[in-house]
Order: sequence, then C-alpha cells, then structure tokens
Amino acid sequence: MKKLIPFILASVLFYSCSTELVYFNINKPAPVTITPSIKTVAIINRSIISDSAGVRKKVDDVLSAKGPELDKECGNESIRGLKDAIVQSNKFASIVFLDSVHLPNNFPGTFPSPLSWDRIQQICTANNVDALFILEAFHTTSRINLVAVPNTVAGIAATVANATKVETTINTGWRIYDPQNKLILDEYSISQSFTVDGGLNPVDAVTALMNHKQVVMDVSYKIGQSYADRIMPYQIRVNREYYVTGSADLKMAKRMAFAGDWDGAAALWKKETASPKLRVKGRAYYNMAISSEINGDLDGAIDWAQKAYELSGKRLALQYLNLLRYRKSQDDILKAQTSGQ
Repeated sequence: MKKLIPFILASVLFYSCSTELVYFNINKPAPVTITPSIKTVAIINRSIISDSAGVRKKVDDVLSAKGPELDKECGNESIRGLKDAIVQSNKFASIVFLDSVHLPNNFPGTFPSPLSWDRIQQICTANNVDALFILEAFHTTSRINLVAVPNTVAGIAATVANATKVETTINTGWRIYDPQNKLILDEYSISQSFTVDGGLNPVDAVTALMNHKQVVMDVSYKIGQSYADRIMPYQIRVNREYYVTGSADLKMAKRMAFAGDWDGAAALWKKETASPKLRVKGRAYYNMAISSEINGDLDGAIDWAQKAYELSGKRLALQYLNLLRYRKSQDDILKAQTSGQ
C-alpha cells in the first residue's frame, strides 16, 4: 500500500494538471411541457372546504389556530401569484381566474381525485379556454408555541419561557388539465414552513398574531409564483473539463482560453485534430466538442465527442458523449416547448 500511494498521488496530480474547467450557461426545458396548441388558460380554486354542517371546517379552524377564511383568502392569493408570474412570461394569449366556478373539496388539506374530462371540457367550453390550472388543495396549519429564552436577572442567569412563536406550514396541490388531449400535464404538491417571532412580552405577541395573516398571504403569493416555474424553461450554469496539455498548441490554446480568446483556442484545437500523435489528436477532438457545445452546436459536439472516444477510449470522452446526447434530447424538448411562442 505504501508503494502505491506515491503512484496514486502522481496520477491525480497529472490528471488534474492535464485539464481545466470552463463555465457557461445552458438552457433547460421546463419540467412540464405545455403543448403549443394551448393559447388560453384559466385558474380555478378547488381547495375551498365544503361541508354542509360546517363541522369539519370548524374543527380544522380550531386545531390550526387560524381564522375561518384564511385558507380561502390565501388560496386565492396563491392563485394571484401564479397568474401574475404567467402574465409576465407572455406564455399564453390570455389567462383568467374563474372565481365564479365552484369545485369544492370536502376534506381540508387533501389532494382530491381528478375531475372528470366531461366536467373539464364543460368548464373550458363555457369560458373559451384551452386548459385549466386548478389549485386542488390548499391548507395552512399554525401552532402557537412558548419558547424558553435565556435571560439574566440581577446578574444571575435564568430561563424565562415567555417568547411567543407562531409556526406555520402551508401545503398546496396543483393540477394542469389538457382537455384536448385528455392529459393531466402536471400533478404537483408544494409545502413550505416558516415561523413568526412574537417577541418577549404580551404586546409583541398580540402584534405578531395580528401580522401573522399578512405573512401567510405573502408566502402564499410566492408559492403561486414558484409553481409557475414548472412550465417555464430556465437557465443553469455548468462546467466542462477540457485538455490543456499534450502539445505546444494545446498549451497555447490554454493561454488563449484564459485570455477569453475561445475562437483562437478552437482554431488551435482544430489544427491539432490532424496531429500524428494519437493522444494529442484525441484530446483535440474532445476539445472541439467542448467548443461546439459552447457555440450551441450540439450535433457537432456529439460528432466530435464520439470521434474523441473512438480515438482515445478515454472514460472522460465517453461520459461527455453521453452527457451531450442527453442534452440533445433535452434541447429537442425545449424547442418543442418554445416552438409556438
């Protein structure tokens, strides 16, 4: 084992010195694909509790330490957040909140069974929309706690249990219905918890409880906004390894890349694809794949990476080839999502 350690360290050092990292942004498709034929959508709040006797609702209000209308108001606020986010994206020609459509939920906090396609089609036809975003469940649970807080009395450490905290959890459930294709495009739950500090005296505690509703409303709005991200393509920052050693041109290309001259570096890499040295040639092919990906040419990147692996047999080239093929499949989805915009 002792004899192997220097060899392992030398191998790691060689590998780490033979490559550098380049960082750039790539576009990713939305988690949920909305077909281009969907131009107009409506949002409905189905989470409102319905109970003829009012028993379930009263029990829920008492156990959750909340006002009787909190879930309804905050559910509508979450819908407002979703609507505002979608309007800003310009994804649809129009989006409306159908507050006149009542699809009650008999049990607070539950994710009900999907609506029938006949009912979905009826709502869409009556309101001239192509799809429905439905808030299927919205439930807040709050708990008032007294938390022990260290204190000092006459220079002596003491503990006083008089700090009031209101701990709240908001659970939501959403579905997107596409009646034309009879598909539920998304079924997704979001849960978020937070705490409102009531302070160390009764006046602060009362103030905190009075402000609690507004805090819940604000969080509900943000939850609606975050759900809109499910249908929005997004951008992430990635990194790729590229070779910087093996020949004088590869080393010079490294300096060009560091100086921001990626076109100059790519010209040297392409020159080295004709190198008589197999190792240098394989690295040059690999680096050309990196250059092609940075420039948005995924087909070209896949071609270069495949040649790099065939020449070198390096695991790094194979891993990159598989990554590029996955990126190409994701890019095809992204193009389908944005083709109608």
